Amino acid sequence: MRQRIFAFAFVAALAAGSSSFAAAQAASLPPGTQVEDNAQSPAAGPLAEAESSLAARDYAKAAATLDIWLSAHPDDARALFDRGYAEDAQGHTDVAATWYRKAIAADPKQFESRLALGLILAAKGDDGAREQLEAAAKLEPNPPNPDAKAQADRALARLLRNNDPEGAKNALLDALKLSPETPDDTLLTAEIAEAAGDPDTAQQAYQRVLQEQPDSSQAIAGLAHLLIAQKKYADAEPLVSSALKRDPDDPALNAQMATILAGEGKEAEAVSVLEKLHGLAPGNQSVGGMLADAYMQTGALDKADALYQQLLSAAPRDPEFLDARGQILIRQEHYAGAIAAFQKAVAAKPDDADALGGIAFAASKTAQYPLELQALSTRSKYVADTPVTLFLYATAYDNLHQTEAAADYYHRFLAAAQDKFPDQEWQARHRLIALGKK
Repeated sequence: MRQRIFAFAFVAALAAGSSSFAAAQAASLPPGTQVEDNAQSPAAGPLAEAESSLAARDYAKAAATLDIWLSAHPDDARALFDRGYAEDAQGHTDVAATWYRKAIAADPKQFESRLALGLILAAKGDDGAREQLEAAAKLEPNPPNPDAKAQADRALARLLRNNDPEGAKNALLDALKLSPETPDDTLLTAEIAEAAGDPDTAQQAYQRVLQEQPDSSQAIAGLAHLLIAQKKYADAEPLVSSALKRDPDDPALNAQMATILAGEGKEAEAVSVLEKLHGLAPGNQSVGGMLADAYMQTGALDKADALYQQLLSAAPRDPEFLDARGQILIRQEHYAGAIAAFQKAVAAKPDDADALGGIAFAASKTAQYPLELQALSTRSKYVADTPVTLFLYATAYDNLHQTEAAADYYHRFLAAAQDKFPDQEWQARHRLIALGKK
């Protein structure tokens, strides 16, 4: 349960930062649309009028003016950008992206359209965002605008923070050369350091944010995430508890509290938190999976099974849910149903070692020894054998009266067990005597 909650909490915490793309994009009139710059252009009249309308947020009037101008000047990159901005500012991002692409086609070196399109694509999770933001970071706004240039660098840093932390670090450093560091920058520094596997730097950065903004949910979630990863539950708990008093329904914080409670062995309290979280997000598969897993860990098998069946109705091929339900059915001694669940998991994920091991165990309980050996053999292709699987091999061959193979696996089991499985070791030794293979 802890790993699943941990992952959900971290993803939820990071996701909260994604809105900064849209916020930055809508903060002000974009660079390059100042009316006074048009005085040197033959198109000063129409473009000046359109950009004045944009500044006044009269987007319909701006669009109408620009449409007339563009009907006669379809390759005017500045006008194409302005037309895109008129849509962008109204939240019509797909239409805006089309105009920005036209502006880029007309002038590939236009900073403003590269940045605007990159921000839209980043907000949508589109892979093309990197290309546009990297291009913007190499270009210059017209007229020069250090804040806009820094915005491009920051957007690129945020985009790269998880998959390319070194690139993200360099982009953020470029931004800080152009404008002062903000708490958001420090938070981004922490996220980049964490992605780069530098928890000490990340922790210092999160603590710096909290010194300036003690109520920062993102910094609290990030710092708590680090402490939980280090199993410092006592240090993480007061942070999360304090934040939950301010925002009791925050899903990331609730998930982290459940992780902490589970880590402290307070499974019943963890279940209570997860039940609350599930009530807040009943359709969330991750939350449902966490709660079902918690029910299983606390022995509430009927509740766990009912919830896993509900989850599987929405995701019938999810191997993790199928594995978990198979384990529940084994505990309930419904071996035929367990085998069916595990086989579905293997069909969806052929290298699912847990499901293959589950098939082998359930097959051993129902005397389906050829099926047991088949599952064990397949499992051995993907992961190393354990004392448990070696013992299953041995008993399956023994029951099939394949003496040599049984004795071989009994000896392998005894070499690996090292007094950790006393009952099975006693059985193995006595079977070797009975088989004449001591």
